[in-house]
Formats: sequence, structure tokens, C-alpha cells
Amino acid sequence: MSTQQEKSYDRSDRTLKFVTRRDEITGDDDPGTLRAEMSCGHAVTPQSLTGWCRSLLDQGQYKFTCPALEEGTLQKCDAEWPYTEIRKLAVLTDEEQAHFEETMAMLAAAEYCEYKTCPGCESFVERLDLTNLSVHCKICTAERGRVFEFCWQCEKTWRGPAPRSDRCDNEGCTNPDVERLAHCRTLTLPEVRNVLCPSLRACPTCGCIVEHDTTGCKNIICNRCRVEFCFVCLKLTPDCLSTSSYFLPCSDGVADRQTSIPSWVK
Repeated sequence: MSTQQEKSYDRSDRTLKFVTRRDEITGDDDPGTLRAEMSCGHAVTPQSLTGWCRSLLDQGQYKFTCPALEEGTLQKCDAEWPYTEIRKLAVLTDEEQAHFEETMAMLAAAEYCEYKTCPGCESFVERLDLTNLSVHCKICTAERGRVFEFCWQCEKTWRGPAPRSDRCDNEGCTNPDVERLAHCRTLTLPEVRNVLCPSLRACPTCGCIVEHDTTGCKNIICNRCRVEFCFVCLKLTPDCLSTSSYFLPCSDGVADRQTSIPSWVK
């Protein structure tokens, strides 16, 4: 799937509003490039729009928002663009449409339900009890004539007593995301007085693993649940800012490396 091919707008398309302003995603102001105006009022080209939206998908985000800065401010527009608008103004190819739509469906499903592939029958199984790693597969149970359960964490046939929330009795049953959190490197946030903190965090709302790019303030917006929280102290932004600010160290200091991942209660 290549996005490097040259794309252009059809100048005779009267459903589009063409503008001469610079591209507000890339900043390009080549006067020979035809740009169109999005519903939020910002100008794009098919190439820049495709690239930006693909980058959001790569980050696990299936809702497309405008990254342009409002005139004279550091405030992002953040208007949400409908996919039908993206498809038209990004001039998506058939191949790109297939990739976008398949990825969006997968990300949406992951947001609204907990499911994995059963190791017995390879069907998708939803986990209803987020505090129990032992998951019952109805298909395998019916086919085998006995209860079949597998471990949500190591994805092997369940061994040991249940319910349990930490691990099953299979050797090496550990949560790889918890291991990543425990052994990640330390990073510096230059604009927050060079505060040091772990490079990976699990979102305190949904548990999604996120990384700070070390630019800007200490607060980030989770790619999955879209909740803003402080990367340093792990409080939700309003709670953190009640005793601190975006560019000052937190009053409660730096939260330790996480040893568990929050479950998202939707």
C-alpha cells in the first residue's frame, strides 16, 4: 500500500472548495499546488491528508481530527472529520480504502469489547469479566463435551484454580505489557524542567500503553479513550492541574513504574 503516488484534485469538481492558502497539515505553500478546504475550514492536499490520517491509524486511533493550529495560537483545531470526507478529500485509492476501513473496524471493535482468539478453535471470544483471566469458550466446550477455558494473558489452555486476575499456572504466564512498563527506559521532559519519568505508561482510564514524544507539556491525550492525563504523576489532567501546571513538576512527584494495567470500564 503506497501513499507516495501523486494525487491531485479534479479542478472541475464543484463539490470541493479550492483555496490558495498554505497546506495547514504540512505548512507547504507552493502556489502551484491545488488545495481544498476541509469542513473545519483548514486547507489540505490529498497527499497531506492521506499521510496524516494514516499516521493516526498507525497510532491506534480511528477517529480523524484536524491537527492545524488556530490562527495566532498554539491551540489545535481538533475538529473531527467524518470518514466520508476523508475518503473524498484524500482521494483514497481502492487499496487505501480497504486498508482504512479494515483498520478502523478492528480498532473500533477493540475499543468497545474485549476479545481474543481462542487457542482451541481460533474463534473470537469476548471477555465479559475484566477481573478474571480465565475465559470460557462455548464452541470448544460444546465440541469437546467438557468445559474448556483458556488464559486471556498467555492465550494457552487454562491451568490451575480460577477465577484469578494475575496469572494462570502455565509456565511463563506473564503480561508482556506489564513487563514493558516495568523495564522501559527513563526519559527527560525538557519543557517540564527536565523532569525524569518512565518512557511508557498505561493510561489510567483504559490501560492503553502510550509513550511521550518528549515535546511540549507533561499531559497527553490517550489514543484510545481520548482522556487527557499527566504522564508524570498519572492523575487525570484536571486533578493534576489543581496543584500544578502543564510545564511544572507535579506536586506529588513522579509516579512509579506501573505493575498492573487498568481495565477500561466502559
